[in-house]
Amino acid sequence: MRITETITYQAAVEVVYAMKTNPEFQERKCADSGALQHDVAVRQNGAGALVVTRRDLATDGLPDFVRSIVGARLSITETYQWDAPRADGSREGTLTVEAAGAPVAMRGTVHLEPKRDGTNLNIDGDLKAHIPLIGGRIEKAAAPAFIRALRSEHESGRRWLAERA
Repeated sequence: MRITETITYQAAVEVVYAMKTNPEFQERKCADSGALQHDVAVRQNGAGALVVTRRDLATDGLPDFVRSIVGARLSITETYQWDAPRADGSREGTLTVEAAGAPVAMRGTVHLEPKRDGTNLNIDGDLKAHIPLIGGRIEKAAAPAFIRALRSEHESGRRWLAERA
């Protein structure tokens, strides 16, 4: 299942990138998402960065048939690999989201691009559930949770930037 989302921040690309690669921001976004427990690792990689968060989330908002597969708690690992900036200041990278013990993952690309009054974060990925016969049903059930997580991160980022303006 294809997931595309554009998130707009009212800040320059370099400011948004600095936020996205800040361990304190990553801690906050995990807490804001309702994580029962989380770990954050940020490592500079040349002019880019590797950002890995692991969150344990309650599954009570998921459909019963999904909870029967994953249980009461779901451990999600999210990995952003950011490349060096381009000449126009934009950045590209990859995003991988995996659920431990569940046959579902999202892999895609991310792009921070400057716009006149801020920055767009474009996310384009494929959500796949590798279970014969019911994989599509799991993808449809999981997609709203992935989109809610992206929007929750946007809200955390919006507040983070406003506090530092």
